[in-house]
Amino acid sequence: MTGRVQGVAYRASTVEQARVHGLTGWVRNLPDGSVELEAQGDEARVSALLAWCRHGPPAARVAGVTVEDQEIVAAERDFVQRR
Repeated sequence: MTGRVQGVAYRASTVEQARVHGLTGWVRNLPDGSVELEAQGDEARVSALLAWCRHGPPAARVAGVTVEDQEIVAAERDFVQRR
């Protein structure tokens, strides 16, 4: 996610939303000011999280969301915030 997505509780809110949707994966800030996440689960649930990511928490101003398919990571059991 790009835009004003750091310093606005974007990661913590994403963790909350991902857990509500029963997803596994992670979210982290990147040095360029963007936020990156990996989410795994049912396609409809991942789509619901991505829809939320397009606006984020109230203080965020999301300018863009890029989506890439990735290989499944079988060992993931939760959705966490990374540094």
